[in-house]
Amino acid sequence: VNLNQRIPKNHILRKITNMVDFDFVYKEVKDKYGYNGNISVPPPVILKLMLLLILYNVRSERELMSTLPFRLDWLWFLDYDLDDEIPNHSVLSKARTRWGVDTFQCFFERIVIQCVQAGLVDGSKLFMDSSNIQADASNNSVVNTHDIKRYLKKSYQLLEDRLEKENNQSDDDHIDPPKTGSANSKYLSTTDPDASVQRQGGGRSKLKYKVHRGVDGKHEIITATSVTTGSVNEAHLLKSLLLEHEKITGLKAQICVADSKYGIIENYLACHDLGLKGHFASFEKAHRGSGSQKDIFPKENFVYNPDTDSFICPKGKELKRRRFSKQRRQWEYTASLSMCRNCSSFSQCTRSKTGRSLKRHERQEDLDKMQLQAESKESVKDIRIRQSLMERSFARSTRYGFKRARWRRLWRVKIQEYLTAAIQNVMVLVQHVKKPEATQAVANRKPEKSNRTGQFIRQFLALFTNKFISKSLLYVSTG
Repeated sequence: VNLNQRIPKNHILRKITNMVDFDFVYKEVKDKYGYNGNISVPPPVILKLMLLLILYNVRSERELMSTLPFRLDWLWFLDYDLDDEIPNHSVLSKARTRWGVDTFQCFFERIVIQCVQAGLVDGSKLFMDSSNIQADASNNSVVNTHDIKRYLKKSYQLLEDRLEKENNQSDDDHIDPPKTGSANSKYLSTTDPDASVQRQGGGRSKLKYKVHRGVDGKHEIITATSVTTGSVNEAHLLKSLLLEHEKITGLKAQICVADSKYGIIENYLACHDLGLKGHFASFEKAHRGSGSQKDIFPKENFVYNPDTDSFICPKGKELKRRRFSKQRRQWEYTASLSMCRNCSSFSQCTRSKTGRSLKRHERQEDLDKMQLQAESKESVKDIRIRQSLMERSFARSTRYGFKRARWRRLWRVKIQEYLTAAIQNVMVLVQHVKKPEATQAVANRKPEKSNRTGQFIRQFLALFTNKFISKSLLYVSTG
């Protein structure tokens, strides 16, 4: 049976085969295999199998391998015949462990570069957002680490007393939990320790990871991506995504578009130092007027006097510079407590018992410039576009099983994201770029199993030194 004749010309796997070069993986994994032992499954076949797993959202690797003999298009894509032996499902998990994250990151970057060469990436405007992924672990696996520490400390003391035959049990068998810190410093999943306990809205807490993406605005190509635990604030990934976008594409972004969660001082100054515009609303201004700041005079009601380096409040009183925060790089300005308490607008100015205080960054002029750009009409328009654009990017990922992690531990979730992002980019690539198919002679050629194995050996051994090549070829020929 000629499988090539049974695969439609417009089949997505045929388009991917004509567009994507999988043989690069030989060079990437050449140092991860030994010289002796059984012949492995060719690395391009392993990469294609993982691509099929994500592309068709197959539930498990066992199901993928059991379905493979009945799918002619999958067999053709893998360059298999109907009577070829199907690899064991464990090949994929072993390959992930052997290859690591770098190989899949390289595959993603190669697809991005191919999109750049095809003219699908403009590079000047980068949209950013993040989305949560549910970890492959149950909430029942979460334990309270502080309770465990208290138990272990008490048990260790009892054991020590028994061994030494003493009764001097420690008086302090209690460890107080830290007063500050997130819930993830206290709770840990025994199934997936890298996952973080997160609650979204008023729902139930779940174990999650977080995916951060940078998407080019021209054809919505994902040019930068990163995976962290769910507790990481997305605002801290802005600069690294910008640098990754420039490193992979070779194009420097001129505008960065994000939502107000990214509107922190560090990001405004990072965009200023990188020479680009930051089109994202200020986080402080977006949440102003809520909680303890409700019905309180905003900072804009206070006038800064550069001559005296002080602020003038709406009632004409002066707030003088008091102290400097080395961590935040900000000066604090306060008024005397007696002055504030005797003011008729005290209840409108602050709810603090110590009086009103203001913060001014040491680079406030640069900060004001960036925030002014963020409030422009162009910025408002880009922010509105970003909302639907980033929602589309993550929505398209759901068809590839994006919402739940396939595997456990952070490095495996990174592999899943690199494959998902690469597939999304490939789908755009095959849609907009028409590449002529190979000649009919090459397309119809179906080498025998022994020839395919021999070809794999020659390609793989060609990556080593001539000394090892000659010895290995001699061993193969005499074996």
